[in-house]
Amino acid sequence: MADRAPFTLAVVGAGPRGVGVLERLGANADLPRDRRLEVHLIDPFPPGPGRVWRYDQSPLLRMNSMPEDVTMFTDESVKMAGPVRPGPTLLEWARNVRDGKLDAEVPPDVVAELTALDSFDFPTRRLQSAYLTWVYRKVLGDLPDGIDVVEHAARAVGVDGDDVSLSDGTTVRADAVVFTVGHLDAEPDERERELVTFAARHGLAYYPAGYTADVDYSGIAPGETVLVRGFGLAFVDLMLLLTEGRGGRFEELDGGGLRYHPSGVEPVLHVGSRRGVPYHAKIGYRLRGKPLRLPRFFDAYAMDGLAGDALDFRTDVWPLIAKELAWGYYSELFTGHPDRVSMDFVVFADAFADLPWDSPGMHDLVARAVPAEDDRLDLDRLDRPMSGREFGTAEEFGKELREYVEADLARRADQAFSADLGAFMALLSVYGQLPVLVQKGRLDASSQVSDMDGWFHGFFSYYASGPPPRRLEELLALHEAGVVSFAGAKMRVTTDGGAFVATSASYPGTVSARTLVEARLPGPSVTRAADGLLRQLRDAGELAEETVADPVTGALLPSGRIHTRVSDSRLLDGTGRPHPHRFAVGPHTSARSAAAFTRPRTNASSFRQNDAVAREILALVSEEQG
Repeated sequence: MADRAPFTLAVVGAGPRGVGVLERLGANADLPRDRRLEVHLIDPFPPGPGRVWRYDQSPLLRMNSMPEDVTMFTDESVKMAGPVRPGPTLLEWARNVRDGKLDAEVPPDVVAELTALDSFDFPTRRLQSAYLTWVYRKVLGDLPDGIDVVEHAARAVGVDGDDVSLSDGTTVRADAVVFTVGHLDAEPDERERELVTFAARHGLAYYPAGYTADVDYSGIAPGETVLVRGFGLAFVDLMLLLTEGRGGRFEELDGGGLRYHPSGVEPVLHVGSRRGVPYHAKIGYRLRGKPLRLPRFFDAYAMDGLAGDALDFRTDVWPLIAKELAWGYYSELFTGHPDRVSMDFVVFADAFADLPWDSPGMHDLVARAVPAEDDRLDLDRLDRPMSGREFGTAEEFGKELREYVEADLARRADQAFSADLGAFMALLSVYGQLPVLVQKGRLDASSQVSDMDGWFHGFFSYYASGPPPRRLEELLALHEAGVVSFAGAKMRVTTDGGAFVATSASYPGTVSARTLVEARLPGPSVTRAADGLLRQLRDAGELAEETVADPVTGALLPSGRIHTRVSDSRLLDGTGRPHPHRFAVGPHTSARSAAAFTRPRTNASSFRQNDAVAREILALVSEEQG
């Protein structure tokens, strides 16, 4: 009997997520003897690194993850149907390449970094690009007979039935399509469009939200005042590109800290945000106490135990999350620093388990068990450290913010505060459980979109996904040099007199500028999708924006995300019907997973989803009659 025609799969997006799906296809493959699988990887950027981690970007840009916390390979913690195929973390890979145990083509300008890489370093994105390139080649080499890969260095621009049109004029006939979408680029929203129009009318410069490394900031003139709205990772990248990236230099001081030597072509960045402070620096130590038991209070069983429908995230869900964070924090404090508590941990843990979060009994327990107030977890203060604080001048606020950043750097480098890492680990556990909460569909629609996807995601990023400590040291040096100034909390930008005008709640006064930069990624929005392929599918009703239904009223509220069936990642059309042969995975889908790689031994949802999608596709390969 003659072999059937190969089953063709188009993977739109060949970055880390697309390669992750390919790896799972190879791990799970058990193809019929007469059938081959032909995988077409479609991406204008190199397969493996993709757009975000491509080698062709500034060498100044670094990851905000340590190399031991970065892996592309499954391990025994991943709860999936497919087999585990272990592989090296970024740190293990670098050491194996250095010791000659692995062959890898490493660009010359990252060889020295690879050789000296340490557990607590923060690698350049170029080194991560080399790792992801090696991962891709390893995945290719490990594919079983029967799976072929075809690379297309082009963009997918349209899908018509089984035909995927590419920007190079070719067409791929696909029996199935997987969209491995990262963060969605978006056209400006209504307020941003108003600012674009205002800037054009008055000859100003306005930069809407976007991926910093892809935005051309060459039009920003030396010495000009620039208003920057956003104090997270996008700002950190912007800060480096407009200072050291323009020829400035940081000098290591003998007593610690840095001094910045300007090149003379830097602008002056006036930065603020809702909190008015930068994200916390990444933690530079390990736990001292006993292994944490996570999740403890925020798991599927606890979520099932929540009473009623139309749950409010802040009122009904946050107390469970806060208790989980406190459990991680106090577990480490008691077992890692027993000299700073006045109660046996077993006694504390039993009482803690029985008390509601933020109750008088809980406050009393903590006060009795933890003598020093500075050792007690205050989540409200963590979330809004400048809330209610007003200063007479910008200089007074600047001095306070410097002290805040210096204290954060000291705390995140001192293992005496390892309880913070306990809370960090608990927060990671919580974030991994949230897709379960979404799948149950019991949250009030408005609360899910504004509180869970909005406020809580922001809190997670601020506390757990901040920059390397050196970036905050550089921030302090730039402030000392007069290149960065601080706008304060609740930063507000208005348009007045042909300029952008910034005010804040932290101190009186205004700052005017001719340039405004939104230092953030755009939020998820199918409605405003910049990608032509997504717009085409959306307009044809073949791809829809997820809407969150209120469990009681039935009211629908759009979340901005690509609507997928969480159980198998199938695309849902405008009527809610799953497409039999189209899938989508990524952070801006209904599943809300991490973008690509993850920390080892965390049962990462992205790995579980990749495995499930691969198995669905392989089932189609076996069932398809050709």
